[in-house]
Amino acid sequence: MQNHNLPTDELKNFGIINEDLTFSKKLCEDDIHKFLQGYTIVADNDKNRATFQLTDNNTKLKVIFLERDTSLSKIIEDSREKVQYTNVKELSNENPSFEKKAFIYDSETGKTVEFDFIKNATELTAIIADKKDPEELNRYKNELLKLKVYLQDKIDQYPEISKEIKNDMNIVSREISSVNTISKNYQQSSKNRNSDIQLNVNDRDMYEDANRTREEQEEQPEEQEKRRGFRR
Repeated sequence: MQNHNLPTDELKNFGIINEDLTFSKKLCEDDIHKFLQGYTIVADNDKNRATFQLTDNNTKLKVIFLERDTSLSKIIEDSREKVQYTNVKELSNENPSFEKKAFIYDSETGKTVEFDFIKNATELTAIIADKKDPEELNRYKNELLKLKVYLQDKIDQYPEISKEIKNDMNIVSREISSVNTISKNYQQSSKNRNSDIQLNVNDRDMYEDANRTREEQEEQPEEQEKRRGFRR
């Protein structure tokens, strides 16, 4: 890895480094270290997103421009009410890059956290399931199904990268199966609760026992009255 051969003109152009070749103050030391190690820097601005990555032994800068279907400010605001789902597409017509994201508000930290449907699949499904909200689970499943349809279409359009797309499809299919299992568990749990309620109301033995008890209680005053009359 070479740091002295960085593409400084491009890095300056995108504000990653300053004129004196120091890194932007917007980047912390950890960000800079990871960037030089080949990790991606992500910059968001309303609906627009750009990713920056050093390649070819840090001599070239790979830049990708993307656009999400909803502004970031609105996503963060609405995430306080419920989970927000959004699509991010690459603006270039040459690349089929597409990402589906979920934004979930963390009440403990007061921050909205972004999850990728592919990279964070298992974690995302677990978080949605932990909410124990059948309606939210169904929303999540619908988004998974949309992503699966999109990926299926891309396999036909881009056969040269079909292997990578199929890997993503397998991940999505696995999560759909997980959601179906979770949904069945919700339904079974609901049925069990309803059965318990119906048992209390409609159980014949309990009903007859209650009637007998009531009849016996009604007969007691009559017997007592007869005994008082006999004594007279």
